[in-house]
Amino acid sequence: MNMASECSLRWLRTGSEAFGVMVDMICGARQSVRLEMYIYRDDSVGQWVRDALVEAARKGVKVRVLVDSVGSQALDDEFWDVLRKAGAEVRWFNPFRLDRFAIRNHRKLLLCDDKIAMIGGFNIAEEYEGDGITRGWCDLGAVVTGKVIDELMRSFDLLYQIAEFRHARFKQWRKSRVGIGPGPICGDVLLNLPGTGHSSLKLKLNEALAKARDVRIISAYFLPTWKIRRQLQRIARSGGRVQIILAGKSDVLLSQTASRSLYRTLLQAGVEIYEYEPQILHAKLYMMDDCIYAGSANLDKRSLSINYELLVRTSDPVAVQQGREIFADILGYSRRVTLSEWKKSRSLWTRLWEKVAYVFLVHLDPYVARQQLRMLR
Repeated sequence: MNMASECSLRWLRTGSEAFGVMVDMICGARQSVRLEMYIYRDDSVGQWVRDALVEAARKGVKVRVLVDSVGSQALDDEFWDVLRKAGAEVRWFNPFRLDRFAIRNHRKLLLCDDKIAMIGGFNIAEEYEGDGITRGWCDLGAVVTGKVIDELMRSFDLLYQIAEFRHARFKQWRKSRVGIGPGPICGDVLLNLPGTGHSSLKLKLNEALAKARDVRIISAYFLPTWKIRRQLQRIARSGGRVQIILAGKSDVLLSQTASRSLYRTLLQAGVEIYEYEPQILHAKLYMMDDCIYAGSANLDKRSLSINYELLVRTSDPVAVQQGREIFADILGYSRRVTLSEWKKSRSLWTRLWEKVAYVFLVHLDPYVARQQLRMLR
């Protein structure tokens, strides 16, 4: 059986390419469009995508949009009036309230005609336009087809159903465990569903790392669990290769600061750490031997434990080879961090600030989210 026919994945390397593909997919839809986004801005890119959604709805295509209320808090609800008038539906995921603000939908997903999907790290905003080198944030996306579509579709429908976080509906959904099933033959949809306490994402990443000898990671925000860190150190110490590309420039300085508190122990174990320098890094790409992962999840505490997230995993040889080429390209624009240089650059104040940032993001933030989830039971 041809693996690519079961789960085909084609990488999108720049924001300019990704937004063009997104609009083409919407314009080409004949039956349905499902769009799920964390950040959606009222700018030239946001208006371009919305106009395509409006045209699709006017042609009779069933259009549904799900936008996170915190990620897109700067977007007025009136922005969607023209789309609603065209017959589409728009919902805000977890409308903002102080007692549940920490629970967010970080997924980025476009599904058209139940046949083709676009996933990745790209939010719909102007800062992602460009090549990620001379202009625009460095990010990645992917177009996927095959058996993963059914699971992506089902996961969207579930989150759309509970978007308003009404207590009774949410409680019923938590107990149902609907949508948590086996993945397809050669590619899996890995989900983090904090409303159920389920994370196939974290489980499958740990399982893959336990067997891996060659690991390559690109993560915009890097605060993995203690177990994942131990796995990376073990692989490097036992003669395997672990290469990690992180943000030299970040839009979330607190996260970058906390991540750097982990460098010393990883470098001492033989893990190679690089920082991407030309632009802000927002990409997510994970390779374990001949398997590759694409989607919205960063390798940090929030993506692994708090946010609603998704990754698609595939062993499609074409996708894996493209992933290796992308990793090599991004590595070429990254500076390697050496242990000796790192030790010399760390003042007492810097180390203290890194520890404070680490405690906040690894302990305090998840604690608040857990308490808010308990209130929804």
